[in-house]
Amino acid sequence: MSDMITADLVDLDLSADTKEAAARALAERMVAQGRVTDLDGFLADVAAREAQMPTGLDGGIGIPHCRSEHVTEPTLAFGRSAAGVDFGAADGPADLIFLIAAPAGADDAHLTILSALARQLMNAEFTDALRSVGDARAAAALIRGEEPTGTEGVFEGVPENASEGAEDSVAVSAAASAETATGSPDQGSDEPRRPFRVVAVTSCPTGIAHTYMAAESLENAGREAGVEVAVETQGSAGFTRLDPAVIEAADGVIFAHDVPVREKDRFAGKPTVDTGVKAAINRPAELIGEVRGKAARGEVTAAGSAGSAGFGGATPVERGGGSGEGYGTKLRIWLMSGVSYMVPFVAAGGLLIALGFAIGGYEINKAPSVMDHFVWSQADSWAALLFQIGGVAFAFLVPVLAGYIAYGMADRPGLVPGFVGGSIALTINAGFLGGLAAGLISGAVVMAIQRIRIPAALRGIMPVVVIPLISSAIVGFLMFVVIGKPIASAQKAMTDWLSDLSGANAVLLGALLGLMMCFDLGGPVNKVAYAFATAGIAVSDPSDSAMKIMAAVMAAGMVPPLAMALATTVRSKLFNAAERENGKAAWVLGASFISEGAIPFAAADPLRVIPSSMVGGAVTGALSMAFGATLRAPHGGIFVVPLIGNPLLYLVAIAAGVCVTTALVIVLKGLRKPAPGAAAPGPGGADPSASAPGASQPVAA
Repeated sequence: MSDMITADLVDLDLSADTKEAAARALAERMVAQGRVTDLDGFLADVAAREAQMPTGLDGGIGIPHCRSEHVTEPTLAFGRSAAGVDFGAADGPADLIFLIAAPAGADDAHLTILSALARQLMNAEFTDALRSVGDARAAAALIRGEEPTGTEGVFEGVPENASEGAEDSVAVSAAASAETATGSPDQGSDEPRRPFRVVAVTSCPTGIAHTYMAAESLENAGREAGVEVAVETQGSAGFTRLDPAVIEAADGVIFAHDVPVREKDRFAGKPTVDTGVKAAINRPAELIGEVRGKAARGEVTAAGSAGSAGFGGATPVERGGGSGEGYGTKLRIWLMSGVSYMVPFVAAGGLLIALGFAIGGYEINKAPSVMDHFVWSQADSWAALLFQIGGVAFAFLVPVLAGYIAYGMADRPGLVPGFVGGSIALTINAGFLGGLAAGLISGAVVMAIQRIRIPAALRGIMPVVVIPLISSAIVGFLMFVVIGKPIASAQKAMTDWLSDLSGANAVLLGALLGLMMCFDLGGPVNKVAYAFATAGIAVSDPSDSAMKIMAAVMAAGMVPPLAMALATTVRSKLFNAAERENGKAAWVLGASFISEGAIPFAAADPLRVIPSSMVGGAVTGALSMAFGATLRAPHGGIFVVPLIGNPLLYLVAIAAGVCVTTALVIVLKGLRKPAPGAAAPGPGGADPSASAPGASQPVAA
């Protein structure tokens, strides 16, 4: 690893006056050493990364970097400029410039070393030594850690098996002594003495530099402020989660990120500062002070924001289950990962198809391609356009489902075989069941391949060549030759069974789906029912039974929030002030088919709210099926009523379920006895403790 930078890759008299010229000068050294194969192609990749976010840092540092297919091996080039080069830092030009080149398939060991450099650049002794070093050979040795600098060098202490925990390392700052950390009491004080504790997540688009520099900067600022800081670095090769006990014990949270934070809901319920990754590099002490201020004021974040019945609270479920979780829990997480990513395609594609039908009638599915026939002034042409765009979006459902099930299991390496397997499921008419099987098989195959010990020389091509090639071949063979035909037969049998449903059987199915939609209000059971319904209409010409199922599912999903809104209106004395406010929002959420609008009520009183919601949902689902209501759109609530078959009876079914749930909630809440010593309700029935500072409030999950 020590040959990542040599004297030939060091220029202590860099004369470039622009960042483009500086990058070219250093890249030319890489080309001369055979480490970059296409100078212009590589510089284009560097420029594209620079366009995402300037790479200049306070303290006179420029760190242009990228992953590129034109790089043969991980490489560092260092330039020192007397005049300085502007890389966009707030405090002016950079005199220390590192060009970092990583192959497109760089393995975790390489990423560990690159992240070590990023951390070292936050060390003043290290950068001072680079400014005073006299020759290129000494500078390269200094960076490699072969000369004493008052601090560890970049490569010093990096293990041979550095691939373990590379991009996803968890860094913890031991800011306080062991005695302080364990909460030893001060003399003469009854309160335990321990430092303020912060957990942080850092992430940047490429995960090579800024992610780790931000982590190092926060840790250093924590040590100076006497604050314990634990950092989870989320990079492009994955991440290792902070121990749940560490998160639970934290007093505040800092998100410093330029890409979405994974599993953000783990940190809910705590004071939180949310900012960009460069803010953590440039002003970490300010961020720590800000989160301490929020903690002092009692400001906390709620759990995942409400979504649709199909989206759930925190939809991008990107983990494959912790090591201590059972297989059943892991399986649920994997499946929900696929469903969560699939649902936006369902909503977009389904609504476009529904609009096409609304404008052009149900015969629009027989219109010719708009590439061959499109008249700007004809409504039918626009209807055909919407319908055909929606059909293309719908075609992604099964591949996306399979791809992201595999992603939930094996992270990014699972995507290629997952999408391939999902596409094969469509080709052989295995449908939704085929997508589930393809996703699980793809994830399992990739996980098995990753357990094989690979020679170091091959690790760089594993993520981009070997794993996609082998896993796709295996999954394709299994789907085409072994299990595809039986799954396709099962899918056809299920479709035929649904098409033949009528009378009492259809009503019972509607009741069952209604129960599922209202059981966990956007959770896994709700999503299973929703995915089952949307899979049935994900064709250009869905059957009548499939459209009845979709109508029943959407109607039942609207019941819980609408019922809670009605209950808070007719018997406000049974609800505290916070619940009555939530009831106002629940009208809109319920009407929009967002089941999560009832979560605050279910969280506060699950034993009364959830059973009542399930009964009302079952009534609505059964009535919708009995009335023969149909729906071609997978979402929209009351806003797609014009597209519903038998719309008046459909609204009657929803109203019946809402009334049943409302009545049950009111009766059950009216029967409960106040706890001994509880205060009587205040004016208007409000619980006086509800608005008191520090009072417990229901939080949407």
